[in-house]
Amino acid sequence: MARRTLSARIRRKVNGYAAKARRLLRSLHPEDAHPDDVWALTHLTPGEAHVYEAMDPRDREHACRVTRHLLREHPEASPELVAAALLHDCGKSLRPYWLWERVLVGLIPNRLTRVLPPVGAIGIRAHHPELGARLLAHAGARPRVARLVARHHHPGGDPDATLLHVYDDQE
Repeated sequence: MARRTLSARIRRKVNGYAAKARRLLRSLHPEDAHPDDVWALTHLTPGEAHVYEAMDPRDREHACRVTRHLLREHPEASPELVAAALLHDCGKSLRPYWLWERVLVGLIPNRLTRVLPPVGAIGIRAHHPELGARLLAHAGARPRVARLVARHHHPGGDPDATLLHVYDDQE
């Protein structure tokens, strides 16, 4: 039983890193990103839409993929979870990334970024969930959406935040 659990965990980690590598390759050039903004905006309040539109197109495309994957497997997902999936990386929009920074922060595990000095691109990467939640609260987003964004890397037992974390990792 323990061997099967360890095997499943290793498989999840390998799949997560493979997804991260695919995302990194897709994110090299912003002009190659094609987020489905018209569809995404139908799921957001005006304040949330304003935050979404300020995101980098590569992050919006990733958010649309995460959300569509989530909805394929959980069509009954709450409107707040759908909005949080579209906005989960909005905290990264507080500072534009140079290409080399995008590559670098994409390769550093999230746990490691949290112990590095919170400056520049690495600081934004490490704290983007909390920063995004503050940005959303300031924009007048639904409180549950902001809470889910804040918890998308550390769900803390919240089933919706756990789903968001899983689908973010897969895309």
